[in-house]
Amino acid sequence: MPPVRFIETNGIRMAVHEAGSGPAVVLLHGFPGLAFTWRHQIPALVAAGYHVIAPDLRGYGLTDAPPRVEDYDIAHLTGDLVGLLDALGIEKAVFMGHDWGGLLAWQMPLLHEERVMGVIGVNTPFIPHWMLWLHPDLVDAAMPAGPTFVANPQVDPITQMRNVYSPDMYVLLFQDGQVADRAMARDPRGSIRNAYRKDLMSSAEWGSMPAEVANMEYYGKPFPDPLPGSDVLNAGELDFYAQRFERTGFTPAINWYRNLSSNWQSGFEVDQTVRVPSMMVSGEHDVVLRPSMADGMHAYVKDLERHVVPDCWHWTPEERPEHLNRLAVSWLRRRFPPG
Repeated sequence: MPPVRFIETNGIRMAVHEAGSGPAVVLLHGFPGLAFTWRHQIPALVAAGYHVIAPDLRGYGLTDAPPRVEDYDIAHLTGDLVGLLDALGIEKAVFMGHDWGGLLAWQMPLLHEERVMGVIGVNTPFIPHWMLWLHPDLVDAAMPAGPTFVANPQVDPITQMRNVYSPDMYVLLFQDGQVADRAMARDPRGSIRNAYRKDLMSSAEWGSMPAEVANMEYYGKPFPDPLPGSDVLNAGELDFYAQRFERTGFTPAINWYRNLSSNWQSGFEVDQTVRVPSMMVSGEHDVVLRPSMADGMHAYVKDLERHVVPDCWHWTPEERPEHLNRLAVSWLRRRFPPG
């Protein structure tokens, strides 16, 4: 990782890793991630001729963690990135995001199109009106229908989720009190190791399961022994993540989820069309963000290239870094060549 520096942006102090020169590429991690998520991508992008900026996002790592839940809504999160570009003297950037960072990357051209050259979504498809966490079968059925999203954007996505999942589904558990926060904070290393799994059932197998089986997290419960699948992180990488989350706890990161309803409400005022060059990279076996969930993206993302990384689950930047690097560098050189 390049050395950390600190940037004042949007009322917070943000930890940023920066390297290289050329067109700017901002790397946005997910949950429970860090700028460290991109340790394999940074050197490859720098070598390809790009100015790479990887922040610890609001509430994560060495970046400030404001206390209020509403401090983590989409206006604050995208505002942080606009302030980051301002502080670095950058007019426009490509935003490349994984998991929650992917959702944030897709929101940037909706809310701040003038600051966005392009978007690379990793695992996270663009789905309008914050319906991303509905059961994939609902999204698969709805997305190809065209410009009107038919999985009922008029109803709060959290309300819809409560009609599909049990209360123990992790996104719903995050909405209700501090049970998940406390459970994860009791054993940060175990919580990270439990999250970063691969070699699980395939997305095709998951798709044949009933919706109730989506309760795949163990927040507030003893971790199964052995954990399913295999580890994504080695011991040293796991230690790094654990040390950072021992410092912050998990509440600031979980607060991103606690703004889903308010983000949905504010989204009604926003045109849900992405008009910048974009690439979508799915993981073949991601059971939550299934590749099929991106099938209807062309209705909303006007300039879209799609890829599926084979033999890959959810943690693509760390599971299959060489494959992701090849795709990202190839697309960037074609759409935003250095020099």
